[in-house]
Amino acid sequence: MLKWLWLSLVLFAGDQASKLWVVANFDLYESKALLPSLNFTYVHNTGAAFSFLSSAGGWQRWFFVGIALVASITLTIWLSRLKSSERWMAVTLSLILGGAIGNLFDRISYGYVIDFIDVYYQAWHWPVFNIADCAISIGVVMMLFDTFFGQTGSDSK
Repeated sequence: MLKWLWLSLVLFAGDQASKLWVVANFDLYESKALLPSLNFTYVHNTGAAFSFLSSAGGWQRWFFVGIALVASITLTIWLSRLKSSERWMAVTLSLILGGAIGNLFDRISYGYVIDFIDVYYQAWHWPVFNIADCAISIGVVMMLFDTFFGQTGSDSK
């Protein structure tokens, strides 16, 4: 099932291209409205999801790099062991892997993750995120769906 790595590669490339575009066209903390309740807002996230541990003093960079490396290796091994009928899980793991590698690349290269998608309602803002975060989130939701509702997408029913 390693044939699904192309999806991870496409996600990684799209994530990195979008981040490079934001860096080239925005100043740090600059924000531009796209739609009602959606802005492009360029920020650096030194923490994990939702800026968890972002002010921890720097050690968290290598901690999160380590976690992402272990997760990426584990996901790749898991993907390689799937049966050809387990397409849903292959897509799920490929989405998570592509997102994890996209954010891992940022952490190693810059020491932070580039985020820019700012969703809000009135004065409340969801933490700013990126395409890699979207891929991870969609993959996790798909995995939960599979966990609770069975062998979704499998030919072995």
